[in-house]
Amino acid sequence: MSNIAVFPGSFDPITLGHVALVKRALPLFDKVIVAIGVNSQKKYLFSLEQRLEWLEETFKDEPKVEIASFEKLTAHFCQRVDAKYLLRGLRNASDFDYEKTISQLNSALVDDLETVFLISDPEYSHISSTIVREIIRGGGDASSFIPKAIKI
Repeated sequence: MSNIAVFPGSFDPITLGHVALVKRALPLFDKVIVAIGVNSQKKYLFSLEQRLEWLEETFKDEPKVEIASFEKLTAHFCQRVDAKYLLRGLRNASDFDYEKTISQLNSALVDDLETVFLISDPEYSHISSTIVREIIRGGGDASSFIPKAIKI
């Protein structure tokens, strides 16, 4: 039996904070699936194909990382890939309040699905995909917040 974790998100785009979180989680799990959740109601800045390509390139040297995408509920995706753990990062107390609620709902949907929270490294706690998108939309240089694989 493998210890598989899913790290779900939109990764629109992936940030250095996301990368740091995955790398810190690798010693804890046999495999970490970085999975883009597709929400038809959400408007993304970058296409799914572009985001998947960036994830593949970012983690190409990490054999324990798998890249995927899914629709519908994260908890059901975890069931399909036999993951018993959800990986989530916490930057602040607001993140905790939101993620705690989501974690409890996921546990109600799928038995034996545990959420593992990792506190963000201080140097990344101010970075979010939302802020990075705004920098990009505004014509600013976001290169210090995103992996080198992302060329914008």
